[in-house]
Amino acid sequence: MYNVTKSVALVDDHQLVLKGLISLLEKMEKYEVIGSFSSGISFLEFMHHNSVDIVLLDVSLPDISGIDICKELKKMRSETTVLALSNHSERSLILQMLNSGASGYLLKNVDAQELERCLNRVDGHDVILSEDVQKIVNNSTYTDFSLIPQLTKREQEILKLIADGLTTNQIADLLFLSPLTVETHRKRMMSKFQTKNMASLLKIAFEYQII
Repeated sequence: MYNVTKSVALVDDHQLVLKGLISLLEKMEKYEVIGSFSSGISFLEFMHHNSVDIVLLDVSLPDISGIDICKELKKMRSETTVLALSNHSERSLILQMLNSGASGYLLKNVDAQELERCLNRVDGHDVILSEDVQKIVNNSTYTDFSLIPQLTKREQEILKLIADGLTTNQIADLLFLSPLTVETHRKRMMSKFQTKNMASLLKIAFEYQII
């Protein structure tokens, strides 16, 4: 049985970080770095013409945010696994990256062994968090961090209209729904996010850029 080598691309605006990652990955037989990029634009241009198995993506770049890069990349190459690699440890930023299509979030203080363990988990299709990130998210309101609750397109549409100040009846008229159907969607969304009122739900939605 042959070992399958996975291709890796690195995106970070610090050359020392890129060189360090390349050095670490060269010692791992299963992974091959096929490109390193110091800007989001150059990386996305590369991805228009190439495919890669795994991307280690910095969240803060000088030209495009890691969140926007992740969204754009998943449109182009949905099969590519994105792992955020950052010094930022805010829960809201971690959630935004996961909600943008990233499969995991690692802090840059990971050592070689932990980095390799995280890379080896890519095929498991679960959310990959470094140990320090796992501690951060364990203190969150949400106990299940596989992903933040997902809304349907209709739910997102209704939530946006609620945020715009429309009443249930106004939303029903605009979307050609019954008021009861709109109320059902409202209750379902509050249940998904475990909130008792729409104000709390809207606060979460704005914080994590769901709408």
